[in-house]
Amino acid sequence: MKSIVKLLASTAVALIAGMTVAQAQQVTLRSAEVHPDGYPTVEAVKYMGEIVNRETKGRMGIKVFPSGQLGDEKDTIQQTQFGVIDMNRISMAPLNNIIPATRVAALPFLFRSVDHMHKVMDGPIGDEILASFEQHGLIGLAFYDSGARSFYNSKRPVKSMADLKGMKLRVQQSDLFIDTVKAMGGNPTPMPYGEVYSGLQTGVVDGAENNWPSYQSSHHYEVAKYISLTEHAMVPEALVMSKRSYDKLSKEDQQIIRKAAKESVLKMRELWTAKEKESEAIVVKAGVEVTKLSKDEFEKAVEPVYAKHVTDAKMKDLVARIRAVQ
Repeated sequence: MKSIVKLLASTAVALIAGMTVAQAQQVTLRSAEVHPDGYPTVEAVKYMGEIVNRETKGRMGIKVFPSGQLGDEKDTIQQTQFGVIDMNRISMAPLNNIIPATRVAALPFLFRSVDHMHKVMDGPIGDEILASFEQHGLIGLAFYDSGARSFYNSKRPVKSMADLKGMKLRVQQSDLFIDTVKAMGGNPTPMPYGEVYSGLQTGVVDGAENNWPSYQSSHHYEVAKYISLTEHAMVPEALVMSKRSYDKLSKEDQQIIRKAAKESVLKMRELWTAKEKESEAIVVKAGVEVTKLSKDEFEKAVEPVYAKHVTDAKMKDLVARIRAVQ
């Protein structure tokens, strides 16, 4: 009898212990992404998840939902602010109308090179911009690369601003991007990323602007076979977490999240460099016509964009500090 009692007692203890472990175990953070599986930003967040899982001994992980499964970026920003989505990799443009500091990093021809952009965004200025997210319900974790953005279209090679005149060009849903394209002579048409392929195919838009990996992975090159290397914007992308989700974590786990996000940046850049070369080779082999051109007239044309969007002393100071980084 005593042995049966002991057995029942030990079983009960094991069950309770098991329940306690299960309750303390896997917290899965849901992360939104509009790009397809395998894209550098998708793989970088997965890599971050591996670090988080390892550092928390399996208590916490990250599940990435690629290809816009959770909605387009404008919708997922709101869901992240409300805590419906835990994490999000967001292009800077949709944040421009929400977080003023992000407008600076999205200004045309601001960064002189990829190296210049890295020095700025990896340093105190980048940390300052990330910190400004919190008052808007988001925790800024890190900045990812998005390459240089150039114009592509289905009509003709663009060799000068005159060739852009009147062309219907898809832009991200941002006043800054709308004004940038207007300044260069195009007819900006805001449109969610997931609708661009059909828009190009049906003639709703004549072209768009993006980086090599997006141009290739979205298959836009199939329906817009002219790309002109204006490289008018070199806009970092933000990796953010919902403040509501973040505040539920212990201080220790918050630090693990922040550290893992920073570590994922190096992984992302490694993957990005390889993907840019691969994407360019794919579209060139497919017969896309690539045009290199002088950027001088484009740079001069966007001066009014600075006048309109860099309005207060704080933003003007930020622009000056970014340009001063060597």
